[in-house]
Amino acid sequence: MTHEYDVLIVGGGLVGASLACALGARGVRVAVVEAVLLRSDQQPSYDERTLALAQGSRRIFAAMGLWEELRPGVTPIHTIHTSDRGRFGFTRLHREEEGVEALGYVAPARVLGAVLGPRLEALEAVDLICPARLRHFQVDDQGVNVTLDLEDETRVLRGRLLVAADGSQSRVREALDIDTLQWTYGQTALIANISARLPHRNIAYERFTDTGPLALLPMSEGRCSLVWTLRDEQVDEILHLSDADFLARLQERFGQRLGRLERVGSRHAYPLSLVRARESVRPRVALIGNALHTLHPIAGQGFNLGLRDVAVLAELLVDAQAAGQDIGELALLQRYADWRGTDHRRVIAFTDGLVRLFSSPLSSVACLRDAGMLALDLLPPAKRLFGRLTMGRAGRLPRLARGLPL
Repeated sequence: MTHEYDVLIVGGGLVGASLACALGARGVRVAVVEAVLLRSDQQPSYDERTLALAQGSRRIFAAMGLWEELRPGVTPIHTIHTSDRGRFGFTRLHREEEGVEALGYVAPARVLGAVLGPRLEALEAVDLICPARLRHFQVDDQGVNVTLDLEDETRVLRGRLLVAADGSQSRVREALDIDTLQWTYGQTALIANISARLPHRNIAYERFTDTGPLALLPMSEGRCSLVWTLRDEQVDEILHLSDADFLARLQERFGQRLGRLERVGSRHAYPLSLVRARESVRPRVALIGNALHTLHPIAGQGFNLGLRDVAVLAELLVDAQAAGQDIGELALLQRYADWRGTDHRRVIAFTDGLVRLFSSPLSSVACLRDAGMLALDLLPPAKRLFGRLTMGRAGRLPRLARGLPL
């Protein structure tokens, strides 16, 4: 028996689930295939993982009718303070200057899952098929067949469009033999939660150091989410320090802006690389999120870029279906690729450029970058342009990113 759908989404993580919510709310028949169910029953913990949500992502969730459920569990960022360790360069962004209630938000992944998971289950147009793994798929002129391995059966789904939302090691992308542009930075992100003696006052700190950026983002209960970029060869040593020695080392790198650092939770390390698929669409297949692009965490742009993929693709599919068009035709998918390409290139160039600029040991480069940071801090037009980019409000925006419903 073959089960019929309009859109088949392989990958039910936060990006894939967001697309399913957007489409399902407009009556598009969607199947979401996921190996591990979005957890909606997780309890808060000191060590919970977080994501940075840009102001533009808030608009997308608000237009999808999800923000009021998310709001109580997120922490707003009122100020972003960026500095160059040991040098004179710094710049600050304030919410008042941008005319927004917050420059961004720090959201526990648990909170996002607790909102998206139940919404998926409540949508009549969405079927969540989990746990299930992709065995193979076959594209033809009229649609795509996907064969799944479930716990006790093999199931075949058919849809007009297959969306790959299955992460940086995408099986769909690999099966299509889509080439990727990728390189490693020789850096690893160490992730942990921190408590300090002084309140964070909703300030997000990003400090550039000789090993890479170090960020402390405000969380609930006075905690901060730490993203500490290290050289690969430093990671084992730092991971295995005692809590006291770890906090002392971090204190020396970060400084005293939050007073004494008093507590650290569990630590996790993730090697950093840039991965970008050279194609974002094929006949009846579209890539979104980390299946299409995986970024350095500097400036916290990765998830927000994927959510804008969702906003554009959802708009094009909903409009095409309402007009009676084939939502899997390549001409329509190419519009998605063209629309998203500019944003991808802009954000990848921005994040990769920051990594390379602030990793340079040359004193002449350091002086230029510090002068640039001060100029940015003193020139309102430049600061507004920078703010629009980091908040996800630059370029041509889809309806959801403008706060408008589909």
